[in-house]
Amino acid sequence: MTSPPVALSTASVYPEPAAAAFELAAELGYDGVELMVWTDPVSQDVRAVERLAERYGVPVLAVHAPCLAVTQRVWGSDPVTRIRRSVAAAERFGARTVVLHPPFRWQRRYAAGFADEVARAGERAGVRLAVENMFPVARGRIRTVPYAPGFDPTDVGHSFYTLDLSHTAAAGSDALAMLDRMGDGLVHLHLTDGSGAPRDEHLVPGRGTQPCAEVCERLATGRFAREGVVVLEVSTRRCRNREQRTTLLAEALVYARLHLVAPVPPVLTVPEQAPLPEPAPQG
Repeated sequence: MTSPPVALSTASVYPEPAAAAFELAAELGYDGVELMVWTDPVSQDVRAVERLAERYGVPVLAVHAPCLAVTQRVWGSDPVTRIRRSVAAAERFGARTVVLHPPFRWQRRYAAGFADEVARAGERAGVRLAVENMFPVARGRIRTVPYAPGFDPTDVGHSFYTLDLSHTAAAGSDALAMLDRMGDGLVHLHLTDGSGAPRDEHLVPGRGTQPCAEVCERLATGRFAREGVVVLEVSTRRCRNREQRTTLLAEALVYARLHLVAPVPPVLTVPEQAPLPEPAPQG
């Protein structure tokens, strides 16, 4: 039975560069990487990334477009250009998915055309643009939503989605209900965790409050198992050295492999029948 591939986000090795993600993915046995296009110059250089993939034998299975607040100048200042460059990079890598965040509220023109751009950007390249669920930002007792029209992309409706379990924790969202709303459009999972605190924690799955195991088990069969990708996007920034980082990423991979297994249906047994009595003698 087919299980979805498990990839390592290059963001999971921060503050180490993207090259470290390829090295660790190969060492630990991940099926590939999700390339976070970031301030790291190598992550922005398609040919350099191709050389890393060739060197370590680790394919790029998805591209995360530069749509964070700190990457607003990566690949130009125009967010539509960044989408199209991300799609072109994914096409060159042979990756089927580009992960996108909803627009920020101050990106008014971009927000107005976002849904249409997402719908058509990957048509020619055959790349799926999977919009990710986000979360409100808390400052003291004030919670604001910096995304337009909101942090839940199912409120708008897109063809494809990324479900992030750290973001559901930070938002106080029901992850399983969101999974249901995404339906067959769910093609990408950021497998991570959160404590329920109003901040993006990206814990190793199983260390927080989110139903990580149940989400994995529900995605281990059907269309997602054939076409989706599971990405470990966990924070290791507090690790003091490579050894600690490797230990966390190994734990995350073991968790994913353990739970991305379709449940075995029960074996039905037919109860034995009692032997029929011997016929009475005739005469």
